[in-house]
Amino acid sequence: MLPSQREPHGAANDASASGLEGHLRNLILTNATPNPPPGFFPPTNPRPQASSQGLPPFPGSQPSHHPSSPAQHQANAGYHRNESAPEAAPQLGAPQHGAPQSPKPARRRPNQAQRRQMSSQLTFAPEPRTQYSQYSHPNRPDTQWASPQSQPISAPRPSEYPRSRNSWNGPPPQSPANRYQQYQPSPSARQYNAPSSQTVQQGTASAPHQYRPHMRPDEVLNQARLLDMLCSQVLAHSEIDRAEIAEKEAFRQRIQHICREVICQFEEQQDMNNRIPPISVELKCFGSLASGFATKASDLDLGLVSPLSKIPPDAPGSPIPRLIEKAFLQAGLGARLLSRTRVPIIKICERPPVELLKGLHEEREKWERGVDKDAQSGAAEVEPDHDGSAHGGDDDEHTQSGAADAGPSSLGEFDIICKDSPEPQRFQLQQGPKNSLDSYYGLAKRILRRAGGFDITGSNYRDFTESDWDILNRVCDAFIQGLADDSLRKHVATLPSISAAGMPSEAARHRSLFGLFMQVEGEHILRRWTSWAEGIPLNQLEDDKWIRQWDSLQHKSLFDIDPISHNRELQLALEKIKKIPSVQLLLLEQEQQETPAQYYTRITNVINSMRGSASAAPYAIVRRYVDGVFQEDIRQQLSDYLEQFPEQATIQAVGCRHKSIHLANELEKAVESNLYDAVSVPYIRRYVELLRQPLQMRVIAPGKTRYVVPIPAEFAATFTKIKSLTDPHTLAPNQPRERYRDPLEFPKTDVGVQCDINFSAHLALQNTLLLRCYSHTDPRVRPMILFVKHWAKVRGINSGYRGTLSSYGYVLMVLHYLVNVAKPFVCPNLQQLAPPPPSNLSSAEVQSTITCRGYNIQFWRNEEEIIRLASQNQLNRNTESVGQLLRGFFEYFAQTGLMSNGQNRGFDWGRNVLSLRTHGGILSKQEKGWTGAKTVYEVQNAAGGSPTQAAPVQLNSQPQAAPPATKSGDVKEIRLRYLFAIEDPFETDHNVARTVTHNGIVSIRNEFRRAWRILRAAGNGDFQENLLQDIEEEEGNVPATFQQLLADIHDIAPA
Repeated sequence: MLPSQREPHGAANDASASGLEGHLRNLILTNATPNPPPGFFPPTNPRPQASSQGLPPFPGSQPSHHPSSPAQHQANAGYHRNESAPEAAPQLGAPQHGAPQSPKPARRRPNQAQRRQMSSQLTFAPEPRTQYSQYSHPNRPDTQWASPQSQPISAPRPSEYPRSRNSWNGPPPQSPANRYQQYQPSPSARQYNAPSSQTVQQGTASAPHQYRPHMRPDEVLNQARLLDMLCSQVLAHSEIDRAEIAEKEAFRQRIQHICREVICQFEEQQDMNNRIPPISVELKCFGSLASGFATKASDLDLGLVSPLSKIPPDAPGSPIPRLIEKAFLQAGLGARLLSRTRVPIIKICERPPVELLKGLHEEREKWERGVDKDAQSGAAEVEPDHDGSAHGGDDDEHTQSGAADAGPSSLGEFDIICKDSPEPQRFQLQQGPKNSLDSYYGLAKRILRRAGGFDITGSNYRDFTESDWDILNRVCDAFIQGLADDSLRKHVATLPSISAAGMPSEAARHRSLFGLFMQVEGEHILRRWTSWAEGIPLNQLEDDKWIRQWDSLQHKSLFDIDPISHNRELQLALEKIKKIPSVQLLLLEQEQQETPAQYYTRITNVINSMRGSASAAPYAIVRRYVDGVFQEDIRQQLSDYLEQFPEQATIQAVGCRHKSIHLANELEKAVESNLYDAVSVPYIRRYVELLRQPLQMRVIAPGKTRYVVPIPAEFAATFTKIKSLTDPHTLAPNQPRERYRDPLEFPKTDVGVQCDINFSAHLALQNTLLLRCYSHTDPRVRPMILFVKHWAKVRGINSGYRGTLSSYGYVLMVLHYLVNVAKPFVCPNLQQLAPPPPSNLSSAEVQSTITCRGYNIQFWRNEEEIIRLASQNQLNRNTESVGQLLRGFFEYFAQTGLMSNGQNRGFDWGRNVLSLRTHGGILSKQEKGWTGAKTVYEVQNAAGGSPTQAAPVQLNSQPQAAPPATKSGDVKEIRLRYLFAIEDPFETDHNVARTVTHNGIVSIRNEFRRAWRILRAAGNGDFQENLLQDIEEEEGNVPATFQQLLADIHDIAPA
């Protein structure tokens, strides 16, 4: 048995250390199991030990025992041979070592179409295997052995392997060496993504079907060198220093003392006979600081442990979290309990600003008075539906007082027999007079979920039951009846593709809520378009083609419709209608956060797409511009201005007036908020008066005029002062309200140490130990993870609160690559190497090493043994640099096709689940039951803010009806998403990426594609784009700067 932390090393080492080391060494040398699978052919060529680019040898490397000729060396450095099938052609121009060649069976020459298909499937593994990096092991003896080259052969993907659905089956009763040997993937298993050997043909450069590599060795080398350089810079500036660690530790001890006083006093008040020792209450560190992956300014993650408390701190209804929050506030610390997160936590900062501390005290007082009922905005998330939209008004997490929404009015009311409830429940679905179709659709989706139903999709179509169809159709009917526009409602209800009147009951099984929403939206747009008399001259001949296509879909018989394919056709047809220039103009509206300059640019782009027809109705275009302005007061001012100066009814004039009014308003707000110094205020007031003056026409060319706000000569000094001001649009009063903005959110700097106290951190502590053990397996793990975390941070894709992925998720992504994708692997799978548990463990030892909260937490946790074997280079035979590994990491997640090494395919975001515990690292979403968003409900205790009752996590695709709220609490609805799926290593029903929304996964995938695009360009010597460019700096460099805005308004050259 492998020695664990609770065993003396002597006995374990004497019994098994040498055997384990011997087996590890043999396995690393061969990278194969003793019994190869059928069809496996042993390699005949050694792996090249140096790059073909003539780089200096790796420090400490030894010459190979199998010398090779230059020709063979050059050929081997270029690609892997595929010898997994008997008919694989030999490598030409290189001597063969080992077994004789098998006779090549006769076969017919493929025809031209077959050859073209085979050629399109060929790839080329460059394998430069450069070993020149400061992150590689300086004393690795790996290269003194001639290790066989990995052989790509055709085999199933890991998700196709038969495996149990249980989270753990336990290791077989055998020796540790045999366990490691069992885990070590055979060549056939490790190369499951390689192309079939029948698609590979090898030959000389003059061979007629010779394929070219996707990446030349020098390209790969350039990419790896760039990443090595960037990684060195990141580590130099982001690694946490000892002084910061000491500061955080001192703060931990300070707040631990407060926690001990609070809990001991509480336990004594509850029971005089239950006086617990203060030392039993601990704040244990977990997360990046404990795992070794911390960067500068990393938050301190602490778990509160009080095993002797009668009521555990994480128990439902426990008053301990609120008592601790109060004690922290009284001590002058910034403290806020977030009860709406997945597990309750307290956020703390050491030196809160005065205003923030005042707000936190007020928030606490509201809770004590029982008037604070809203969810913390920091825990709110955006819900995408299967259609990839994120519609307003459909919040994922909200408080409800019951299951029925019926109001005093009977309009839009309907009954549904919900799941798990024999009695019908009444709902109300009615579009308000100011509600958009988008928000109305969001309301319908929420009611559908609360009734226990869900919309039809390609993944759940075959699983729909009679009850599912009944709930869906009732909501669809109510959606139509609740439309605010009477004429639209009557028109839509009679469309053959919607109405089921006079048809068999089975006809109603051909509708979907998403498809119905698209039909209503499309008909609403077309009715507005056909009734827009002013815009008729803007219509173009080709517009009728898209209208006819849309009408043909509406007049299909409902009985003949397949809802899945029909939705796709509707979506394509609706997009084509929305791209009609005159329709784009009709729908044009300024977004809330859109500046006048951006709005003006959009409408000019639409006008340009109309070609000559725009000149046929200039006033109609101007009216649409004014009607689409977001702010009502500015919209009214523009209308009044055009009535006063009708000769200025041009798109350029109204755009200039819009900019000047908006700038004047922003300057006035900034002055009222005292955001400019007193010296500048008189200049600003005079400039605002100038901006509100009527525009004047200026001739800029013969026959070409322009309306501007001229700068008088006596105003030159004032205007010079204005140009030196800070852009008023960037100042706080003029910033639009951010969706995720939390008024009590802690500042990022100047508040001292920040930390989160978790009241249910038992599994988090085990996760931290697992990650720390992985960091010991190879010295390249830590710098690679730190680099990826830094990259995700500067690119703005590492915030679970804002719909992207947490840092923990990126750590699991890197480990997945190092364990399962890198060839050879960099890290062994520590959960697969878990030693069998001893039979004489105490209950506490079982909970700390075997099972925790019902989850299997076994893994190879002997840190000293892992460190010793890693220092002796006995855990892997991978000699790639950190740059080479990072290059493969970005390629793996940037695309889904065959990778340039010819051995793996990229990650399939739509189908795959990352599973670190699983052999191969991949499960399918279908296998996990993670095929669509699901809803769970928790009843919040009004006093403590902790859940008093929770519905189990649903592993099927059918959500349950919402439970009624209790008298003591509110029902919290939580959405679980699987757009991106990362299985927690221990808590196997938890998706670490559940916070990723539709916009979030789009951003994440776009950033991986951007990184891979930059690396591909760097391979060819193009280093113009910065991989680590801060996205906030990019967004700050928008074209419409303050200086450009002044130039547009006054028709002057920008400064």
